[in-house]
Amino acid sequence: MSLDLIYLLGFQLLASAACLVSSNARVRFTAMVLSAVSFLFSAHMFFEIRQNGAVQFLVDVPWISSLGVHFKVGMDGISFILVQLTNLLVPLIILSSFNRDITRPKAFYSLILFMQFALNGVFTAQDGFLFYIFWELALIPIWFICLVWGGEDSPRITLKFFIYTLTGSLCMLFALIFLYLQTPAPHTFDLDAFYALELEPGRQALVFWMLLAGFAVKIPLFPLHTWQPDTYTDAPTPGTMLLSGIMLKMGIYGLIRWLIPVVPAALDEWGHLAMMGAVAGIVYASCIALMQADFKRLIAYSSIAHVGLISAGILTRTPEGLQGGVVQMVAHGINAIGLFFIADMLMHRMRTREMAKLGGLAHREKIFSVCFMIVLLGSIALPLTNGFVGEFLLLNGIFQYGPWTALFAGTTVILGAVYMLRAYKAIMLGEDREANNDFTPLHLNEKALLVIVAALVLITGIWPSCITSVTEPAISNLLMLSKG
Repeated sequence: MSLDLIYLLGFQLLASAACLVSSNARVRFTAMVLSAVSFLFSAHMFFEIRQNGAVQFLVDVPWISSLGVHFKVGMDGISFILVQLTNLLVPLIILSSFNRDITRPKAFYSLILFMQFALNGVFTAQDGFLFYIFWELALIPIWFICLVWGGEDSPRITLKFFIYTLTGSLCMLFALIFLYLQTPAPHTFDLDAFYALELEPGRQALVFWMLLAGFAVKIPLFPLHTWQPDTYTDAPTPGTMLLSGIMLKMGIYGLIRWLIPVVPAALDEWGHLAMMGAVAGIVYASCIALMQADFKRLIAYSSIAHVGLISAGILTRTPEGLQGGVVQMVAHGINAIGLFFIADMLMHRMRTREMAKLGGLAHREKIFSVCFMIVLLGSIALPLTNGFVGEFLLLNGIFQYGPWTALFAGTTVILGAVYMLRAYKAIMLGEDREANNDFTPLHLNEKALLVIVAALVLITGIWPSCITSVTEPAISNLLMLSKG
């Protein structure tokens, strides 16, 4: 039994506590170093992965024996990629907060690292009860981050976010308890036991809708998305990065790990309704993004369109759809971090994100201009950028599901290019304005973050097999389970 995963989770929990006892002056550096150590440790685990699709780094010990609950964690290729994405993006999120005035910094950075711990738990849990515990633990820090460090309207917006996420979580908990009661006595929450169940159609349908409701709120999918634009816009930028770059992947991961293999017959019967919601969200969010004046809000609606496409591809239950979904989760996480940081830089320097009040900034900072363009091209899926491979595979899978569905889903490619390129033109191009004198030179941490994100956009676009080679065996195993 390898304890590497326990060491990783334990270290991240201790790192969160270490921020609370650090000094206000040094806590940013402390959080940065500790999160970087987590990334390096999880990257080291790559060399121990066997490319067979099996769950590895498995730890299984009884926890609440009377209820059949085990502390069971492990990783296959899909889990590993999402753990690695989490541990890669958290240091970048912390880096983005340097040179920003953050009140109560010890609590702020402690919450970020605690959330990193909980997110890794979500992506590695192999027990339904443990999965739910980590799921809820991941929600608590972001509620406080949005409430305490958000904008003036944060109490109302965070309450709405709380109601949505709590309702979704309760639906998911109901489904997990129902599955637990269907397992042979003595009952268990073990994921493998859930996979082995052969539920009748009516019970599968019940589990399908309860799980889908829980995951759809978190993704979010239309029409359960209405909490997202306000929360993304009002939250502090690191909070928005956590939400869009990592946290929404919890819901997409839930579709892959906990819905498709457990209730495949219900997906066959009712999946077309979920697909309609995902595609409707793509078209709706893309059209709304076209009308946005605030750049950060535009990115928020763009995110709804992108995750709608990812969800639609996964719901096709094709190898291309699932593989494209995982690749695009990585691409979306990287691109979202870059775009929201750019929006934060604009607000920090120009005191506005309204695109009509900006323009000509390309004359000021070449690094900013070039990196902004690279991240934007990744977002609109230009070939040789990270967004291309994922969107190509997703649309391939959706086309196999239905050509007309693929036609509507593909509108995100066209409309995304329109609103993103138009935003770049409004912000960066045109004559240099006198107001642009407020756009001060980039700090070292800002240059480093932009260059790293731009490099990741190109590296994962040119070399997508660094993701697909790891996830392909695990996806094949899940598809075999879902098809009996």
